[in-house]
Amino acid sequence: MSIGMVMFFLIVVGIPVIAGILADVHKRNLKFKERQLELLGNQTAEKAAQYAAHTERLEQRVRVLERIVTDKGIAVADEIERLRDKPLN
Repeated sequence: MSIGMVMFFLIVVGIPVIAGILADVHKRNLKFKERQLELLGNQTAEKAAQYAAHTERLEQRVRVLERIVTDKGIAVADEIERLRDKPLN
């Protein structure tokens, strides 16, 4: 076999085979990264839903506390006025 035939073989067969292998490796790497991003997106969406639910619970608790403070505040103000109007002994 001469050097010319070896070079011809490398050019005609070797380079396309190597290029095909590299393309396949690249394609697999892209699929892997795509899957990673998909999982990360799912995790992010799940955490966002958890944070939204937690925030909603906190907002409900704040509404209840505001209602308690507001209602009790009026009652306390009325009680102070009644005590103010009451004679001492």
